[in-house]
Parts: sequence; C-alpha cells; structure tokens
Amino acid sequence: MGSATRIAIVGGGPAGYESALVAAQLGAQVTVFDRDGVGGACVLTDCVPSKTLIATSDRVTAFRDAPRVGVGASGLGRAEAAVDLAVVNERIKDLARQQSEDIAARLAHEGVTVVAGAARFAERQPPRAHLLEVLDASGAVVDTAQADVVLLATGGTPRVLPTATPDGERILSWRDVYELKELPEHLVVVGSGVTGAEFASGYSELGVPVTLVSSRDRVLPGEDPDAAAVIEHVFTSRGGTLVKQARAAGVRRVGDGVSVDLVDGRTVSGSHALMCVGSAPNVTGLGLEHAGVELDEAGYLKVDRVSRTSVPSVYAAGDCTGVLLLASVAGMQGRIAIWHALGEAVAPLRLKTVAANVFTHPEIATVGVGYQAVASGAAPARQVTLPLGTNPRAKMQGLREGFVKLYCRPATGAVIGGVVVAPGASELVYPLALAVQRGLTVNDLASTIGVYPALSGSVSEAARRLMSHDDLD
Repeated sequence: MGSATRIAIVGGGPAGYESALVAAQLGAQVTVFDRDGVGGACVLTDCVPSKTLIATSDRVTAFRDAPRVGVGASGLGRAEAAVDLAVVNERIKDLARQQSEDIAARLAHEGVTVVAGAARFAERQPPRAHLLEVLDASGAVVDTAQADVVLLATGGTPRVLPTATPDGERILSWRDVYELKELPEHLVVVGSGVTGAEFASGYSELGVPVTLVSSRDRVLPGEDPDAAAVIEHVFTSRGGTLVKQARAAGVRRVGDGVSVDLVDGRTVSGSHALMCVGSAPNVTGLGLEHAGVELDEAGYLKVDRVSRTSVPSVYAAGDCTGVLLLASVAGMQGRIAIWHALGEAVAPLRLKTVAANVFTHPEIATVGVGYQAVASGAAPARQVTLPLGTNPRAKMQGLREGFVKLYCRPATGAVIGGVVVAPGASELVYPLALAVQRGLTVNDLASTIGVYPALSGSVSEAARRLMSHDDLD
C-alpha cells in the first residue's frame, strides 16, 4: 500500500492515538473517530486519573512516615496530613484534560484528522474498501467515510453486576470516584484484582478506613504470591480489613451507607462501595457483522499476533482484544497493526517481554517468566530474593517493605524474569525488562557499574548472587 492509504481508526485511546501517529509518519491519510475525548478512557477516566490519585496518596504516606527519619509536623510524634478530596479530584480531572489536549495537539501537528463521534461499519460494504457510518452523541448517522484499512481501538468499560448497579453516589464504579467531594467514611472495595487492590491501597493511604472484599484466598491472585503477601501486610498494618473467599452477591443502599451482600450470607457495611469486578470490551454497536469481523469465545475481538482480525484489512488493538489489558500493550498492538498494514517490517507481539506494574503501596513490578511457571517446573530457573530492607538507600529513606526477585536460566544465566516490590518499582523494573528483552545474563547485570547508594543496587546484587562459574564468559 502506498502513501494514499486511507486508514480509519475507531477510538482515540492509547491504541488509537499511538497507531495514528505511526500511520501519519508513514504517509497514510489518517482519520481517528473518537467518541469520548482524545486519550480515551485511559487518559480521561481510568489510568491517568487513578495513578494521579495514587500519587497524591504517596505524598500522604511520606508525610505520615516522616517520623521514621526524625521529621514530624510538630515534635517527633505521629504526623497527620489533611486531605481535601474536592481539590484532589479537581486536580486529577484537570490533569486528565491537559493530557488529552496535549495528545490532540500532537495528532493535529502530525496531520491526523480527528472526528468527534462514534463510528461503525455500514450495512453495505463497498468492494476492496470499508464504509463507516459516523454517529453523533444521540446515535444518529451524520456522515460516512471510506477507508482501505480500519483499526478498531474501542477499549473497554467497567463490568457492572446487575445486583450492584453504580448510582454515582454510594455505589460507585472506578470512573465515579472523581466526583466525590469528601473522603468516604468507610469504603468497601469489591474485587481484589489490580484495580481493586490499587484503589483499596490508595484510599487507605489517604486515611480512609477500607474493607477489601476478595473472592479468592488472597489479594492480587494473578501476581507473585510473595508480592501479594507484602501488599496484604502493608494494607492491614494501615488499618485496612480483608474479607477473603467472599464473592459479592449484590450491593444495597441502606440509609446513608451501603450493605454488600455476600454469596455465603454475610454482609459488609460501609459508607460507599467501589465496584472493581473487571471490565467488558466495547464491541457492541460497531456493525461487525456487516464487515465479517469475528469475536472470540470470551466476547473480545479476535486478533492474531500482528493485530489482524478475521478480516485481513481490519485490525484491532487494546482492551477490546483482551490480549493484555495494559496501555503499553495497547499502544504496541496499534503500532504493530499499522506497520503490518503498510507493509513495514514488523515483529509479532511478545507478551513474555512486557513489564507490568501494580500501583499499590508499595508497587509491584513484574516482567518475563513468573512464579507459577517456575514453581510448576514449566520454566526451569535459578532464583534469588533480596529483601528491600537490606538495601542501604532503602535504609536511608526509611523503607522497610518489599524485595527484588530475579529468575535466570540454570545453565546460561540468561535473565528470564523478575519481580520488584518497592516504592517506585515501575522505574526499578526497567533494567530487568531490558535484560529479558535483549537476552542479557546475570553476569551482564552484575558487571554493569551503577550508582551507589541506589535502590537499583538490589538488582545488581541479586544478579551477583545468581552468578556461577558457568555464567562467566
């Protein structure tokens, strides 16, 4: 395909805007159809706002823990911070809008056309092209557009239980919390996956009494169990309550609060309930049947490793594909789709090299092979775990909870995975991600001279612990 290739992108989130920038730079004619605002839910209601809230809670944590290093608000007693949630939430929304405006400006600078409105495949499709209908906020068709290639990047939306429908006041989705003017008196978080754990941790650090309801026997069932144990310990030590093996049947408004009814007959009461029970892909109303685009068994857009759907000229990227619900993965899926569609050299998506982070307190960052694969023997590995408290910089900063865990191949010493549990783990995991991506060995990490003292020193120390004579060149 040449420079006149018409590319239509449905959705302006990370998958959409990242792919639009690549397509424009490669000379395509690019149109993004965006219903909710450039940046999508990731920027406007989900990832950016939640991490901004958590960044605020980090400040409260630092203030509260200052007496550990001899600093107090008055004397050397317990430091207390006052949180004005109305101001916090207004700042969060302002930052989200600014980020959206920055992305829109970048798209305009690169020559990308952004159309405000949803888009769907028209009932009748032309030969060797795609016809899209453009819809306004009311759902009325206001225009049409033709494209040679279509990328669907429609994202996802919070999953709703019929018995716990958010009302925006007491029963909340994670997109409702930024309208609160005051801190909840007692927040019940339903769901202990990444989103639930992050909000439970964030509000707990802000000083809110939080009860976390988990359907499993631990929080973060998809993460390293040692890492999850640290999060549980920190959460409960801050006064949080864990209710495990407790599946929610529904949530009721009771007076000025809520009652979370559990399947086993128990109830959990609070002032507010925050529902974090997963997300659902935005795949309805796209006219997929008119283009012949198929869904997989779980209801996501079915794609291969270069983001193609069942129709060769229709691609999909991001949360609507269910591949791995991370903004970084969405962006890479979108870029891969465009490179492939425009005939550029492209490597298929490699999920084993993706770094992920849980923004709890402390954070959990992971990359490569994880606990389950090593414990089951599916991925033979040597491993070492270093407590963060042994790191000199951590001691200086008064940090106590966390660790660095490193996995390498038994014979070659090649780094195949790692876990970092620490404040700022999202930054510390980068050398491990680079090692996994590039096939570096523990000898490579250990022989790299870093800064002393630094938290990253635990990474090189873990590598030194794993070195053996077989690892050396």
